[in-house]
Amino acid sequence: MMTTTDYRPGLEGVVAAETRLSHVDGQAGQLLIAGFAVETLAAQATTEEVLGLLWHDHLCTPAELTAFQARLAAQRTLTPEIVAILRMAAARQCPPMDALQLAVGALHLEELHALEPYAQALRLVAVLPSIVAAYWRLQHGHEALAPDPQLSHAANYLWMLTGQPPGAEAVRALETYLNTVVDHGLNASTFTARVIVSTQSDLVSAVAGALGALKGPLHGGAPGPALELVFAIGEPSRAEPMLRAKLERGERLMGFGHRIYKVRDPRALVLQQAAARLYATDGDRQLYDLATHVEQTALALLTEYKPGRQLQTNVEFYTALLLHGLGFEPALFTPTFAIARVAGWTAHCLEQLAHNRIFRPQSRYTGPGGREWRPAERREARV
Repeated sequence: MMTTTDYRPGLEGVVAAETRLSHVDGQAGQLLIAGFAVETLAAQATTEEVLGLLWHDHLCTPAELTAFQARLAAQRTLTPEIVAILRMAAARQCPPMDALQLAVGALHLEELHALEPYAQALRLVAVLPSIVAAYWRLQHGHEALAPDPQLSHAANYLWMLTGQPPGAEAVRALETYLNTVVDHGLNASTFTARVIVSTQSDLVSAVAGALGALKGPLHGGAPGPALELVFAIGEPSRAEPMLRAKLERGERLMGFGHRIYKVRDPRALVLQQAAARLYATDGDRQLYDLATHVEQTALALLTEYKPGRQLQTNVEFYTALLLHGLGFEPALFTPTFAIARVAGWTAHCLEQLAHNRIFRPQSRYTGPGGREWRPAERREARV
């Protein structure tokens, strides 16, 4: 039994919330999203269906879905003030995650915090893709595009990024990705959002804080290096010697191993299948084949060099391959992750507010006691 003096670094093993939104079983390699296995849900549902499931706890009927899609699409447009902020950030070549956090904070200019939480959540989920797409275009010397209310959430993001009507396979691939990573237990960014909203702060502040947590490379920033590994290898014959050399030097193989999963990350399987479909119709099939060869080689070598560690493929490996197949550059990977995860963040915020208790964990003091106060003139110089 834990006592108030127990110390768990990183809150490891501490249950801080109850949720109906997702369940992660790392030993079994299982992820449930609102009761559905991620393998079942991600590849079949639209992004709007998953969002409705998280927020309303049921799958929308056709009529409900049509109305929900319309409400979401109506909230996509950026105000001139946010576009101006994005222009300033682009002129300074701010990283996309920093620009995204700036623009989300600027939603306070709309007095969004004055709305009820559900309306705040709707605006946040709808506008994040518009912010990321607009900033990406401005950063690369193009004008931002207006959203298309006739397009789905995923299709509109692709349209606003490229200015080209997206193909069905690309939309399905992106929807599968967004659904796969929509929520994942009480991870760092989700916990941050729940802590902030538990103070009865607004959802804009909660999402801005979650973005700050997601920006850290230990949480949302690793898919790029996983793809770089595949590109560096270049051809199947180079996989074993290059990976073996990295392991001999004590380097980590990006895209393998997870703090929670002790078997293959179930999200990796979903995204591998989505990538296979995408690359079969619209991509470099040789790159996909190389990536799967690198994966199998890496798994064999990890078993050899790190027996018993159970280092399996994680979500980052096939995230990188899938998003690359959609034409995304690595700098877009984490912002696109945020576009997916904001649905989960807002769902957690709504859940937290419904049964709120402010988070107030304890800390263990490790400093000295009984220090004597001395006026400045009596203090000795420290060596």
